[in-house]
Amino acid sequence: MLDGALSGKTALVVGASSGIGLSTTNLLADAGAKVHAAARRREAIEEGAGGRVVGHALDISDKGAVWRTVEEVGEADGIDVLVVAAGMNFAERRLEQLTAEGWDAMISVNLSGAFYATRAALPYLRASRGLVILISSVSGSWPDMSGPAYQASKAGMTEFAHAAGFEEHQNGVRFCAVLPGIVDTPILDNRPEP
Repeated sequence: MLDGALSGKTALVVGASSGIGLSTTNLLADAGAKVHAAARRREAIEEGAGGRVVGHALDISDKGAVWRTVEEVGEADGIDVLVVAAGMNFAERRLEQLTAEGWDAMISVNLSGAFYATRAALPYLRASRGLVILISSVSGSWPDMSGPAYQASKAGMTEFAHAAGFEEHQNGVRFCAVLPGIVDTPILDNRPEP
């Protein structure tokens, strides 16, 4: 059904080594897009996508590395679609267990990384009148047991998409926050009870 629908388009998926990010990478490739896929585990991308994508090693919390990678992709191929699916969680998620280091790591990966990637890609997205898809979480919309740092980071990501979309619609850039519930992916292994 999607064969060729994105032919001639370039997509960058950040957080593409497993779970929703890897599935999105494969779907975009199936639809005919040229896909650049970035994650800390580049070898997992290349294995999971069967060599159909260009893999990039990237830690989304490293703003300099994010900027360089996005610029490299944008200058080579442009960017029509940016998907940020990188995320983290950890078992010590309750407020009484949460450390300042844990809080900072969660916000850095789940929220700041989305900003770094989006801001770096903005000139290319404006040129293509492109689309940004941020993989947030339903847990950012109402209280559950996923932990205050995770929920705050995902609520922030959703509102970042809303505000950025409000500003950028005049430049033709569209934003979408996807809020999945619990999905059986490797991130669930980091729950207190996997």
